[in-house]
Amino acid sequence: MSICLLKPGALWPAVIARTERALACGALRPIETVQTAIGDRGLRFVVRQVSNLILKPHVDMTGPRLFVDPFLPYEPDLFVAELSATHVALLNKYNVLPHHLLIVTRAFEPQEALVDLADFAAWLACLDEFDGLGFYNGGREAGASQPHKHMQVVPLPLGDAGLSLPIAPLLEAARFDGPIGTLPGFPFEHALAQLTPGPLEQAAAQALERYRMLLNAAGVGSVTVDGRLHQNAPYNLLLTPHWMLVVPRSSEDVAGIAVNSLGFAGSFFVKNEEQLAVLRRIGPMTVLRRVGLPRRET
Repeated sequence: MSICLLKPGALWPAVIARTERALACGALRPIETVQTAIGDRGLRFVVRQVSNLILKPHVDMTGPRLFVDPFLPYEPDLFVAELSATHVALLNKYNVLPHHLLIVTRAFEPQEALVDLADFAAWLACLDEFDGLGFYNGGREAGASQPHKHMQVVPLPLGDAGLSLPIAPLLEAARFDGPIGTLPGFPFEHALAQLTPGPLEQAAAQALERYRMLLNAAGVGSVTVDGRLHQNAPYNLLLTPHWMLVVPRSSEDVAGIAVNSLGFAGSFFVKNEEQLAVLRRIGPMTVLRRVGLPRRET
């Protein structure tokens, strides 16, 4: 595992300082939104609706890898910190949430490659620095918009609906059979594991072990491509120093409403009033169920 280059206590001040500079020079292009909440099955889902016309460019991930990699090279004005010999931290150029970080591999690795020990070490190093939620979109159908491997971290709380994390009530009701658990309120296939915060090397090793267990429990297998393990199905991953959640995916969107990992944390993004109305009518939990897989009987 590569040695962490991040000095304790240095990341959050670097995020704040870089954000100010990137906004001033125009490198950071926030997507302005208005926020509302939709109640569904005892939860208050946070929903952000676009209020400006700046939308991130679409990247076609279905054809040959003929694309301009935004991370090779990355924009210097978005650089936040050196994390390790294998990863850097960058600001998300088209951010919806303030201070949204990307943990990016220095060399190109495909987004469909399994998260490895070096990934978890860099990711957890960031999560140790401030109260945040990590997430990973495993493939286009899981909400990934860039083929270059990157984990993500957003600060908590996710909204002003009263809870740091909208799914907190479900986490409190989690049921475990050994190290793997489920959330009774999720009507789709998923798997949850608890993590024990500790020294970075130990925490990363435990996270990797639990991650592999979760993929297996959720029915996400692996295949070898060019000597590297890849997922054989799309999935979303949520991570904190205390727990990890995996949700396998069946589709990218419902009625045009795209869902990424943050949807399973209780946070949605819609482009206009029409999508907001559809989300209200269908219900956020039903949208999550439709982009997921039917929950298997145990």
